[in-house]
Amino acid sequence: MPPRAPRVITRGEGVWLTDSEGHRIIDGMAGLWCVNIGYGRKELAQVAARQMEELAYYNTFFQTTHIPAIALAAEIAKLAPGDLNHVFFAGSGSEANDTNIRLVRRYWDVKGMPWRKTIISRWNGYHGSTMGGGSLGGMKPIHAHGGKIDGIEHIDQPYWWGEGGEMSEDDFGLARARQLEEKILELGPHNVAAFIGEPIQGAGGVIIPPKTYWPEIQRICDQYGILLIADEVITGFGRTGNWFGSQTFGIKPHIMTIAKGLSSGYQPIGGSIVCDEVAEVVGGGGEFFHGYTYSGHPVAAAVALENLRIMQDEHIVDHVRDVAHPYLKARWDALTDHPLVGEAKLVGLMGSIALTPNKATRAKFPDDANVGYRCRERCFANDLIMRAVGDRMIIAPPLVITTAEIDILIDRAKKSLDECWQGLKADGLV
Repeated sequence: MPPRAPRVITRGEGVWLTDSEGHRIIDGMAGLWCVNIGYGRKELAQVAARQMEELAYYNTFFQTTHIPAIALAAEIAKLAPGDLNHVFFAGSGSEANDTNIRLVRRYWDVKGMPWRKTIISRWNGYHGSTMGGGSLGGMKPIHAHGGKIDGIEHIDQPYWWGEGGEMSEDDFGLARARQLEEKILELGPHNVAAFIGEPIQGAGGVIIPPKTYWPEIQRICDQYGILLIADEVITGFGRTGNWFGSQTFGIKPHIMTIAKGLSSGYQPIGGSIVCDEVAEVVGGGGEFFHGYTYSGHPVAAAVALENLRIMQDEHIVDHVRDVAHPYLKARWDALTDHPLVGEAKLVGLMGSIALTPNKATRAKFPDDANVGYRCRERCFANDLIMRAVGDRMIIAPPLVITTAEIDILIDRAKKSLDECWQGLKADGLV
């Protein structure tokens, strides 16, 4: 694609952005999946200012901590399911997944099995763009730009629409989950440390797995005694209609990766929520030589804590589950009536549509047709931010979106699909 001048964003309020040309844009992607409580919340700015005046920075090294990090860890432990009661802070989801690599390898080392180092992930999964996070992820263009670290293996994604062929969704979900067992047996169970997966693959195109998938993954991890890491960077903090995507899909992870919605993007912060058993084993092995300068940064922690207070006081997760999701789902599902749309999927406020020249065969457009890009450009022209991943269009709006704003989002999406369709017809692509 030819280079283009960037759109300069100058202001945000609620689900709306304003650019330097004065366009008022509805943000269907909550920034990068993160501005859960919407733009312009002055409470977060005020908390940040107060914390900067009181303690702008201190580290959490050398048996030292501070009140914002303690309070935030306690609140996260209260919200997290099961025995996920310990938090190792980082500056981002990428850093947290780098932490997870070292954490699970150290866990097996302390247990006297240092050879258990291999972590299994999925092709087209995304776990960050650091060397560790990019290696865990299964995006080959990222691997091509610098390679990947050793000890990471990948299995296929549970993408029924694009890869399911003639199988039913349920059978396909089981088949893809059982690739994990096949890979464990190929590598030798004694060599495998963990499996990592997003409850819903976000950057891969909002790939929502068949309902049979996660129960089988859980069974396999339990049977072979490997650690299960749920990457909740996108699905955490209300996105799926529960506090965590693991609750939506019945996953019982040993470790959860968090970031994004933790602070609604107002400050950079991430972390790993760790279960009691893993924390006790790693803690019992002496000092864990790992951390970052900004781990548990006091300003970021204070802002995240205020963000979680607002979410609870304003019942934002309830709003997603009981109001926004049902209303958006009805309107989102109806997009399958459009001649360009073959599939519409939505969990909570995280959705995708598949663009296809033939609904019956689930056909793909030629790669050089750039249909997703063309549709995204029409969205931008119509003051709507939707993201394109190949031939899929995806949304993840702020969780505070109202039904009236959902109507605007859908109306602009339909207009953009109509214009994309007309352009494809004019070019002989449909």
